[in-house]
Amino acid sequence: MNILETLSKLATDSGFAGFFAAGGWKNLIMIVLACVLLYLGIGKKFEPLLLVGIAFGVLLTNIPGANLYHMGMWDAYVYECAYDPVNDYALYNTAEERAYDEMEMNYYIVARASGHTTEQIEDYFEKQAGADVTNDFLALYATCDQEAANDLAGKLKGALSFTDIIHLGGLLDILYIGVKAGVYPCLIFIGVGAMTDFGPLIARPSSMLMGAAAQMGVFFAFFGACLLGFAGNIAASIGIIGGADGPTAIYLTTKLAPAFLGPIAIAAYSYMALIPMIQKPLMRALTTEKERKVKMEQARAVSKVEKIVFPIAVATFVILLIPSTAPLIGCLMFGNLLKETGVTERLSDTAQNALMNIVTLFLGISVGATTVAARFLSLQTLMIVVLGVIAFMFSTVGGLLMGKLMYKLSGGKINPLIGSAGVSAVPMAARVSQDVGREANPNNFLLMHAMGPNVAGVIGSAIAAGFLLAVFG
Repeated sequence: MNILETLSKLATDSGFAGFFAAGGWKNLIMIVLACVLLYLGIGKKFEPLLLVGIAFGVLLTNIPGANLYHMGMWDAYVYECAYDPVNDYALYNTAEERAYDEMEMNYYIVARASGHTTEQIEDYFEKQAGADVTNDFLALYATCDQEAANDLAGKLKGALSFTDIIHLGGLLDILYIGVKAGVYPCLIFIGVGAMTDFGPLIARPSSMLMGAAAQMGVFFAFFGACLLGFAGNIAASIGIIGGADGPTAIYLTTKLAPAFLGPIAIAAYSYMALIPMIQKPLMRALTTEKERKVKMEQARAVSKVEKIVFPIAVATFVILLIPSTAPLIGCLMFGNLLKETGVTERLSDTAQNALMNIVTLFLGISVGATTVAARFLSLQTLMIVVLGVIAFMFSTVGGLLMGKLMYKLSGGKINPLIGSAGVSAVPMAARVSQDVGREANPNNFLLMHAMGPNVAGVIGSAIAAGFLLAVFG
């Protein structure tokens, strides 16, 4: 091989060449988007602990030739498809909603069997749009080792095992197993539980009503997504954005609509970072100055026994009521129990710090990896972004309206602003209630009062996710 051939091969195999292939411009757009998200996470400090990881995952997964994450392989895990590309190709015409994913999986099979990279096969797929896809695909299939292709198809048929993914996948495929198996979100919930004080909720149980009312955005966005043509499972995953709980959104989406994990996770965490901008105008519009000035009395002291019994009782009751909530509620309450027992300080400290930090690293970059250009750059992604902000707004409205009702029923003793903290963005939403309250009354201290609805929202969003999982799972 002479120098010119070597240089030519290096140029052809480089990632830069991928930008000039069919669909390569989409990868370039996604890399720019990754840089924008990195700026928001680092420069603007928008949920930086997770958004920086997600953004870097977006960057890595969209670099042509990197082969760190294979969307087609995960489609094999998700969909029960027929992978005989010769005999079953006609089935695609009777299953249009799944045709793209089935076809892409078959291209992945051909890529592995023929020595082509997945990106080269996907480029071919982009070029043949609108052509006689049956003949084009069969021609490509004929170029590979058909015995190897059929053998691989047999391995991938139905549901791909995690063992196969470890053997065949890239680095981000392996890390993504923790997301797909629901491990990372549940471990995050152990840490969240260990950092949460349910004392304000125990002292004022009525706070649970505001936390429940703040889930209105979940179901409003769900029905909105259904009206826009999304399937029920996808609409449920979009709706959960309104719960303002990133791990819950990720957990539910990996179970119901994994193909939409990237845009849903980015929308959820981006809007969580924008909570002050979203909530404050609504809070001022829906409450009067008199209501905002209300100074609440200090809540009663909560005993240690109450704090220990609470996570045990809630876990038992909620899981018995909706068993599908067991992973999230169970881990949340287990983490809180570690905090409150007084005899497991080391475990509580590990859950709050080391465990949370490690899992956050893996979760962020794994979720970012799912934002593959071919799927992310679509009208559906734009619709998810719009529905996400609507979900946040209506969750805030639901909490505020319940707060106003409780203001009336209590004879003006409850400040309705704390209702907006019913979204489960802890403790940011509670801080927003405090800020708006102090604008009206500098002597107003609503933070601890707002923490009641805030932590109730964490439980409420987990229950909402469990309900949707029970219906569509």
